[in-house]
Amino acid sequence: MMAQLIQERKPLSVNPLKLSAPLGAALAFLGIKGCLPLFHGSQGCTAFAKALLVRHFREAIPMSTTAMSEVDTILGGEENVEAAILTLVEKAQPELIGLLTTGLTETRGDDMPRILRELRRRQPQLQDLPIVLASTPDFKGSLQDGYAIAVNSLVSTLPESPSGSVRPAQVTVLCGPALTPADAQEIKEMAEAFGLEPILVPDPAGSLDGHLGTGFRATPDGGTTLEQLRQLGRSGLTIAVGESMRPAAQILAHRFGTPYRVFPHLTGLKAVDPFLATLADHSQQPVPSRYRRQRSQLQDALLDCHFFFGNQRIALALEADLLWGWVDWLLDMGCQIQAAISPTPDPHLTTLPIEAVRVGDLGDLEELAPGADLLVGNSHVARLGKRLGIPVHRMGIPIFDRLGANHLCQVGYRGTLSQLFAVGNLLMEQEEARHPSPPQVSRQGF
Repeated sequence: MMAQLIQERKPLSVNPLKLSAPLGAALAFLGIKGCLPLFHGSQGCTAFAKALLVRHFREAIPMSTTAMSEVDTILGGEENVEAAILTLVEKAQPELIGLLTTGLTETRGDDMPRILRELRRRQPQLQDLPIVLASTPDFKGSLQDGYAIAVNSLVSTLPESPSGSVRPAQVTVLCGPALTPADAQEIKEMAEAFGLEPILVPDPAGSLDGHLGTGFRATPDGGTTLEQLRQLGRSGLTIAVGESMRPAAQILAHRFGTPYRVFPHLTGLKAVDPFLATLADHSQQPVPSRYRRQRSQLQDALLDCHFFFGNQRIALALEADLLWGWVDWLLDMGCQIQAAISPTPDPHLTTLPIEAVRVGDLGDLEELAPGADLLVGNSHVARLGKRLGIPVHRMGIPIFDRLGANHLCQVGYRGTLSQLFAVGNLLMEQEEARHPSPPQVSRQGF
C-alpha cells in the first residue's frame, strides 16, 4: 500500500503548521562554527525566526539582518547587503556568513550572485571571507526545505578538491532537520565507537546543545569547523540521515565520487540495525558490546510496551522527515495512524504504508484528530490537544512549554528506548483514565 498525498486548495491557513524556509536555513547555518546567519529582508523576518529559536533552545541565538525598509525594497537592497556584511566583519568577526533570502527580496527579484560578485570587487578585504548563499523565499517550502537548501549550498561551495588521498576512516554525516542536538551527539558517538572520524554537517551538538561558554560570542562557538567542511572531499563514505539530505549526498558523490547511504530515520530496531551494520562494514570492526547490550535492553522494552501500543490511534503533525520516521516506527509497534499531517507535499511520504498523508495545517489536524488516543507534534499541537482532551507527545520545532528540547534523543537504541517509554507512559495513562482500577479495600483487625 502506498500513501496518497491529499492537498486541498484552501483560501487560507487555519492555525498554521508550516515554519518558514529562511528559519530552516538559519538553523542549518547555526550548526557551523563561527557562522553568522544573515537574513536579507526586513527586520521582522529576522525577529520572528530569532524569537522562535530562542524560545525553543532557551539560548541566545546569533542572527543578523540587512534591515530592508519600504524605500530600500523599491530602490534595491544592494547597499543594505554591503553595509550589513561590513558591519558584521567589523563587530562580530565571523568565520563564515550564511546569507539567506526572504520572501521580500525574492519577490523583488534581487540578483544575489551578482550582488556578491560586485561586493567582493568593491571590497577586496572580503575576498577570503566565505559567504554561502541560500535562496529561501518564505512563500515556498517549509523549515525542512530551507534547511536542505542551506546544506546543499554548504557542500556545493566550501569543500575543496582533495589535496591528499581519501581517508576511509573519515565519514561525512549529513544531519537532517529532524535531528536534535542530542541526536547528533548520539550519532557521533556511535560512529566514533567503530574507530571512525565523523564530520557532522551541520553539527548542532556542538553549537545548540545548551552549554555554558566562557563569555558572550556573536557567532556559534561549536559545530562543524570551516576546515572540516573544506576536507569533505576526502571522506570515504557519506551517511545522510533524513530523505531531505539525499540531494546533498548526491552533490558530494558527483563532486568527489564519495559513496553514500541514506537512512530516512534512526528510530527503532528496523532502522538502527542497518545503520550500525553500515558502520561495521565500512570500518571493518565488530559492533561494540555496549550496543549489543543496548539492543537487548530495547528488545526487552518492546516486549514490555507492546501491550500499550497495540491498536492505539495516533494523529501526527510534523515536518516531512520527522513525520516519516515517526509513522514508520509507530506502525512497527502496532499503532493505527488516524491522521498524518505534513506542511509540504514531500514525495517520499507516498512510500509510507498508510492510506493518506494530508498536506495542511493544524486546522486539518483538529478536523481529523477527534477520537485519537495520542497527538504528536510541537507545542502548538499541545494547545490543540487541550481543547480536544487528547494527550500530546511534543516533538519537532518549536517546543516552548517544556524544558530540554535540545536534549531530547530519539535515535539509536538508547534514543528509541527513551521515546518508547515516553509515549508508552502517555498511552498507559490514557488507558487508565478510560478504565480506572477499582478501589483497593484493606482488611484489618485479624
